[in-house]
Amino acid sequence: MNKKLFGLGVAALVLGGLGVSASAALAYRGDPSVKGPNYSTERHEAMEKVFEQKDYNAWKELMQGRGRATEVINQGNFAKFAEAHELAEQGKIAEAQKIRQELGLGVGGGEGRGKGMGRHMNR
Repeated sequence: MNKKLFGLGVAALVLGGLGVSASAALAYRGDPSVKGPNYSTERHEAMEKVFEQKDYNAWKELMQGRGRATEVINQGNFAKFAEAHELAEQGKIAEAQKIRQELGLGVGGGEGRGKGMGRHMNR
């Protein structure tokens, strides 16, 4: 009986830990008031400089292939992505989200890489 309870307790802790880490990874989604999973003061300052200078190559290096943005953003559309970043920092979240959606970076709950209901509901 004790082994069963111990096993259930461990399973609950593992599942709880996975849930917390998944929510942290999904937290950012275009809102500058939410710190993403890779946040550090140094990285933030480097990103701000990248966006100010619209330096795609430096951004790509900082991102290291992580996140949906690295699959969508390229040299040709980085300036638009930087514009969305600046709008979001100015508190113009709706305008920033519109640009992000145009770029293929839809924001919001169930979209999950375009495979959820969010994208299909907008058609």
